[in-house]
Amino acid sequence: MLDRRQFIGTAGLTLAGLAGGCAPLTRPQATPAGTAPGDLIGETAERTFRFFWETTDPATGLAFDRWPTPSFCSVAAIGFALTGYGIGAHHGWITRAEARDRTLATLRFLDAAPQGPEPTGRSGYKGFFYHFLGTTRGHRFARCELSTVDTTLLMGGVLFAQGFFDGADAAEAEIRDIAERLFRAIEWTWITPRAPFVSMGWHPETGFIPSDWDIYNEAMLLYVLALGSPTHALPDGTWATYSARFEQSWGNRWGEPHLQFPPLFGHQYSHAFIDFRGIRDPFIAGKGIDYFENSRRATYAQQAYAMENAKGLAGYGEQIWGLTACDGPGDFTTTIDGQQRAFFSYSARGPGDRDDGTIAPTAALGSLPFAPEIVEPAVSAMHARYGAGIWGRYGFIDSFNPTMTDTSVRLQHGKVVPGVGWVADDYLGIDQGAILLMLENHRSGLVWEVMRRSPHIRRGLERAGFTGGWLA
Repeated sequence: MLDRRQFIGTAGLTLAGLAGGCAPLTRPQATPAGTAPGDLIGETAERTFRFFWETTDPATGLAFDRWPTPSFCSVAAIGFALTGYGIGAHHGWITRAEARDRTLATLRFLDAAPQGPEPTGRSGYKGFFYHFLGTTRGHRFARCELSTVDTTLLMGGVLFAQGFFDGADAAEAEIRDIAERLFRAIEWTWITPRAPFVSMGWHPETGFIPSDWDIYNEAMLLYVLALGSPTHALPDGTWATYSARFEQSWGNRWGEPHLQFPPLFGHQYSHAFIDFRGIRDPFIAGKGIDYFENSRRATYAQQAYAMENAKGLAGYGEQIWGLTACDGPGDFTTTIDGQQRAFFSYSARGPGDRDDGTIAPTAALGSLPFAPEIVEPAVSAMHARYGAGIWGRYGFIDSFNPTMTDTSVRLQHGKVVPGVGWVADDYLGIDQGAILLMLENHRSGLVWEVMRRSPHIRRGLERAGFTGGWLA
């Protein structure tokens, strides 16, 4: 699978097509000290929305993987952007007409994007899209994979757009029609070489990736969509086979028993689009909880891990915590305060898993619906303590590391900021997406409300064996 670490700072790409030629990033651009948690959450939401609105190409809807470092585009970021346009209209940050027009331009581009088995000049195959697309024509970037999970996150945004734009006018009707066509085109049954599990992807040069979505992680949304397909649905019993693998992830490290998955994105991405409150499949019902409660426990486990701070990492504590996939200082080892420490560049991070002291604000912010009582203080503390280095035009920068203060090391990206530590250069589209959608689910429930109306989501959940709650 292609790793975005290979392409950070790729030469030859441009930021052409930014809406209105947005101004360069300025940092800091701080919210006044003493801002109430609710106000900070609201401002973070709007600034994060502005990331998608101002950096996404209005003519094509192509959304950058990262900004402001020159970057390829990410189909998952497009899915978050499509959802963000409805959020922006809901709050009046843009008009509904503006949101409609940007959404329609995006869907038309995706609908016309060339598909086929050829290794170049194509955007996808069998209804799936490549993980990364070029910034001009939207074709496969380099040798990246046809990505099942990134297509899933793209389709989350497509189905949100289909449900949100429910007006009778021709433009909104066209949005619904294209969304339906895009979703129906995905041949889920083709990409199951080790059925019933879905492969993580496919390369035209080498075929299917030899790894499947077969443990508890962000793939819950993938299987719900694959089971809900009206054209190429996975067979009955798929979810039972998939969830039977969850038991190996059950444990009580750092807190109450829950399904363990170290980086928090695995507990967030499916919940960004699906309201799991009160609905249960046989596996989680057997544990006496639902998947929303499972993610609440995972969030608390991260706080408990930070409070334990067995590695003696700077900043970690009750209000400074949050590990997920994010940028990092680089892949090197150095000595800080007499202790040798290993650091990593872009990587998944979690309790006991490649934790090098790099904190990602999206980890906490993306868990706001699960545990607002610990997330809001964490967000306020990060802003108050480190805001001069990590807060800017589009809210919180991707990541920072208070432990990494060695200015003699050659960093792969980012910089060391006095009084803060290492700070990333960029905002990442997928991390901004988790922030925006989960803040909205906490504040208004808009994304969940729209997605509950999707017949494809309902069909997928019911075929997976979910009952109760809003499905009843």
